[in-house]
Amino acid sequence: MSDPFQFEGRVAVITGAASGFGRAFAQQAAALGMKLVLADVDADALEGVVAAMRDQGAQAIGVRTDVRDPAQVDALAKATLDTYGRVHLLFNNAGVGTGGFVWESSAKDWDWVFGVNVMGVANGVRSFTPAMLAQGERAHIVNTASVAGLLAPSAMAVYNASKHAVVALTETLYHDLKNVGAQVSCSLLCPAFVPTGIANAERSRPDDLRNDAPPTRSQQAADLQLQRAVRSGRLTPEDVAKATFDAVRDGRFYILTHPGILASVKLRHEDIETLRNPTDPLSLKPEVKEARAQ
Repeated sequence: MSDPFQFEGRVAVITGAASGFGRAFAQQAAALGMKLVLADVDADALEGVVAAMRDQGAQAIGVRTDVRDPAQVDALAKATLDTYGRVHLLFNNAGVGTGGFVWESSAKDWDWVFGVNVMGVANGVRSFTPAMLAQGERAHIVNTASVAGLLAPSAMAVYNASKHAVVALTETLYHDLKNVGAQVSCSLLCPAFVPTGIANAERSRPDDLRNDAPPTRSQQAADLQLQRAVRSGRLTPEDVAKATFDAVRDGRFYILTHPGILASVKLRHEDIETLRNPTDPLSLKPEVKEARAQ
């Protein structure tokens, strides 16, 4: 599996495809001559992305999908195979987030974020991997985590925990695929702050999981910090998409689009190795800490 991964004429499935990284993945895949299956919970926005990809000359279909629902992800897999007969590249990318102190996060917050960020990835892996294994061709899975899956900044517990779960799931998937000698491989995408729709994720929260109580002060502050941080991101979704496709082509597992974060990751590992109490993960990033405090 040392040869570069080939994209042209192959089939890509992308969840969370209507905005942010998902839309950028779709644009990059289309530019590389891939056939597209695009999924998102926002039907109207999804329709617009499918039309845009077709305008670029790509073959593309859209399937409205709530990745929290195993049956809907199964239906996405069936639509893919019914349309194209194969699946070569799967982006388990849909993601949402909330902030605030751990104890102020509601049961609905945990249900929603874990449903999308963790079960969405798990459902994608469960629904698509057997078909990818059975077709006997090179195939690849990219799971979108975050640097929040490698660190644990304050006032982000639900999101951090969900992304740590994606890291563990994907590292385990890597070993499981190796153990069966599969032609299927995988990558873990861990971006930092990038201008995407994640800061406006509340718009996609289902009505039955909306909170009755107004946001607490810590939740309001966390939301403002996220909005500010996302706007300040120096890389674009297109930059991240290019880096991700480069990693898939080269067969690299870890995709860290912001390598400056590695010093903070190392600091956390040193805390664990030396049994030291946790260091503030933003202690090496004063500019981020300052922006969060404003």
